[in-house]
Amino acid sequence: MVLLHCVSSYPATFADANVRTVPDMAGRFGCPVGLSDHTPGTAASVAAVAMGACVIEKHFTLARADGGPDAAFSLEPAEFRALVDDTRSAWSALGHAHYDVLGSERGSLQFRRSLYVAADVKAGEPLTRANVRSIRPGNGLAPVHLDEVLGRRAIRDLAHGEPLAWDMLG
Repeated sequence: MVLLHCVSSYPATFADANVRTVPDMAGRFGCPVGLSDHTPGTAASVAAVAMGACVIEKHFTLARADGGPDAAFSLEPAEFRALVDDTRSAWSALGHAHYDVLGSERGSLQFRRSLYVAADVKAGEPLTRANVRSIRPGNGLAPVHLDEVLGRRAIRDLAHGEPLAWDMLG
């Protein structure tokens, strides 16, 4: 069983589509939820998939020019193909929440910033804004760790230009 969110307006406006209702219905009724889409085009359907819809019901016509009561919001074959492609892409793009570096990002790390030793630091000296900088490439600690790094002491001599790593700090 799948429960469909539907705005019974023909055609429905995007402002009335309220696709945020999709995850709310899923939570309230504890079942798979989809969208019966009466808006023109494919945007509401793609948005519904991004909100968790697992089924899209959309009117189809071979040619809108043929007329009919549903023609204004029905999809022609090429548009329907785009709907299928775009909703599959949206579903795939959802992925899962995480902050790890993806395999596909490894080659781009050089373009990220990271923490580097900006001036020589002797063993036992604290790290400060004067001797640590966020620069490229991304071979050191992520810049988000700057506040954790400042004030910590070097466990060995650190040379200007070294990417900063946790094992350098006491």
